[in-house]
Amino acid sequence: MTVVDTTLAPVDHRPAEDLAASALSLARRFAAGATMWCVAREWPSHGRHVAVEFVHPVIVGTKALPAVNIEGADITSTLRLLARPGDVVLAVSSASDRPTVDLLRRAEAWGLTRVWLGAGPRPSSGLAEHTVWLEGTDAARSARSGDLVLLYHLLWELTQVVFEHPGLLIPEPECTGEACITCSDEGRVAEVRAVHGDGSAAVVMNGGTETIDVTLVEPVAVDDLLLVHAGVALTTLGR
Repeated sequence: MTVVDTTLAPVDHRPAEDLAASALSLARRFAAGATMWCVAREWPSHGRHVAVEFVHPVIVGTKALPAVNIEGADITSTLRLLARPGDVVLAVSSASDRPTVDLLRRAEAWGLTRVWLGAGPRPSSGLAEHTVWLEGTDAARSARSGDLVLLYHLLWELTQVVFEHPGLLIPEPECTGEACITCSDEGRVAEVRAVHGDGSAAVVMNGGTETIDVTLVEPVAVDDLLLVHAGVALTTLGR
């Protein structure tokens, strides 16, 4: 007698959940007037493709969404110049693409919402607000096979679905309770814009310019990334 194993293999719901959360966040940013900047340094064709998908409506009469693909030798400088606080950067890459990792770190200081699509070993958390990943696959193979195309097609269509339900576009209310930044253990990424001679530096942090104390991490230079807590730079994150 042949015994048939009818046990269902566990289903990985994480990509579906990540896609849904990313689509909701994207729709809310678009509704607030954001532009989405697409970056795919390793696979430029994917950057162009995802930008084209978002620019044209799903069906006639639905919303076209502002999306621009960025290419060139210095994508970071280009995005720093063009993006506004509140915009979105959507990156398509593997976790080993160091220039993309650096760009996503800086995008936090610029006040951008970060969405990272990719395949292969999953990157560490904290580099993007939304990470949609094809784990357990070869990154290069997924880029060629169409798996990544399916991923951002679903993201595009789900974002359009959110627009069909206007109530979902209302952002979550911000916390208005009293909180002491000194006691909240909040560390923020900042990018150095100018270094002063008195132990302070002008930095971009959360999309705005602030002056902070850098005496604990001197010397610092323009474009350095710092981790800042309560107006004081505690460590450097690299250049």
